[in-house]
Amino acid sequence: MFRTNNDHNQASIFGSTQFMDQRVAKKLEKTWAPIYYEYVFRKIDETPFAVLYDTIGQPNFPVNILLSLEYFKHMKDCNDLELMDSYNFDYLVNHALGLRTLGELNLSERTLYNFRRRVYDFCVENPCEDDLLFGPFIDLVNGFAGEAGISLDKQRVDTTLFMSNIKKAGRLSLAYDVLVKGVKAIPEGNLTEALSNVLKSDFKTDVLYRSKAQEKDSKLAQLLKLCNEALQVLISLADIETMEEVRILRRFLKEQSTRDEKTGEPVPKPNKEIESGSLQSAYDEDATYRKKGDVAQSGYVLEIVETCDKGNPFQLITDYAVEPNNVADATILGDRMDTIHKNTGCTDMYGDGGFHSETVHQAAEEKGINIHLTNMTGTEPTKRIPVTEFDIDENTNEITKCPGGHVPTRAAVSGGQTTAHFPHGACANCEFREQCYSKTQVKNNVVRISLKTVKASNEREKIKEDQKENTSMRAGIEGTNSALKRKGQDKLDVRGITKCRMVSGLKTAAQNIKRFIKYKQGGYKEKTGKKPPIGTPMLICS
Repeated sequence: MFRTNNDHNQASIFGSTQFMDQRVAKKLEKTWAPIYYEYVFRKIDETPFAVLYDTIGQPNFPVNILLSLEYFKHMKDCNDLELMDSYNFDYLVNHALGLRTLGELNLSERTLYNFRRRVYDFCVENPCEDDLLFGPFIDLVNGFAGEAGISLDKQRVDTTLFMSNIKKAGRLSLAYDVLVKGVKAIPEGNLTEALSNVLKSDFKTDVLYRSKAQEKDSKLAQLLKLCNEALQVLISLADIETMEEVRILRRFLKEQSTRDEKTGEPVPKPNKEIESGSLQSAYDEDATYRKKGDVAQSGYVLEIVETCDKGNPFQLITDYAVEPNNVADATILGDRMDTIHKNTGCTDMYGDGGFHSETVHQAAEEKGINIHLTNMTGTEPTKRIPVTEFDIDENTNEITKCPGGHVPTRAAVSGGQTTAHFPHGACANCEFREQCYSKTQVKNNVVRISLKTVKASNEREKIKEDQKENTSMRAGIEGTNSALKRKGQDKLDVRGITKCRMVSGLKTAAQNIKRFIKYKQGGYKEKTGKKPPIGTPMLICS
């Protein structure tokens, strides 16, 4: 049965603070615990979590305590054993949770695990809804911003790759893992002689560690053949409990092989035909492959959005999203634009060239958000004169003058391009003739430029003008990514996209909490105007 936790609002005459030396009690008030209790613990809305519990039976363990413990885990980057020790024996942790006496409320590890399982199951069963952890995250963002006077108008965005709890595996190693997973699901009495050998230690050593480079294809073909054999056995058993193994084997064989027309046996595909969305681990079906710059990784991508107003005392992460890492940065931002605007009222967004796309600009325009990029994807045309050298009307997109200063005899916009006609004499002796878009026709010369090219050229020119400012506004988010990775975001201890979203959400919330506590404790220098040069006399007002 669900019940909200309001017991902390009732003062206890037996609380530990009642028996503390006054000097110790004053020291307690200067720690992080009272700040967390006042601005985080008391602000947690427990009611959305009511869907996790029955309407009858014993009352649930307080959700605000369980959620806070998840925040503590990622603030301290500790394991569950250390977390439980902190709950049981650390008075600062107890004070932050509204518990005024050590040992006041017993908590078993199983209760903590069951809470995680309930949240996970809800997310899996309701994929179209925001997970239960995002609501408290946004509540904290708005609460911190109001208390610290943080402007949410200007924000910056970036992505970073991370791994789930899987190992980097080549095709041979992956094939072996998939095969073993399938074979272990087959009852011993149904194993063929070939499949029985798979579980022997000698088999792994022979296939993975004694393989020469020239034998790799034959070894892979052998494993694929055994995978197909295991799949046929599992299908014949028709056991619902082995559906996961059947699904993985089918997917792996489809992605990694083709069928020999004569024998019907699987044949390995060439490496270049393996898609980025193919299975990366026998134990994580959602992970994908991506190469970003010089980094190639199997796993996921985390996109974070953060405030960047230079007048803010500190910056807050305002949004996060986790997707398979082969999803484009621009696609993620385009999908999140409505949520970002609704939750924060963002007016300006700063990002790198990876976020340049028609989808992002259109979504931003609909919400009244100005996009500022440090660069653009693609290469700038060099063989022809820049489109920006033409005078083009901003409202009609019609060409009014060419780079040589000639006015067209006729101009129009149709079929997704702007067209202008010039006399033969105007183009024949023009200094830009070799680089111009102009083409000679019977009656005149005509210039045709795609409207997309016009738009891209204008955007590229605007980026060049504002590049220094845009780069300055965006640069700080790299430090946020680094801070998250130092707290375990680089490789999570969980698998699957749902669990990765949950843990990533908790880590981003923990970052905000740590920054807010540091602010309340005076850890950030007050931002003032520029200091006057040395030797400048100071005016003293009477």
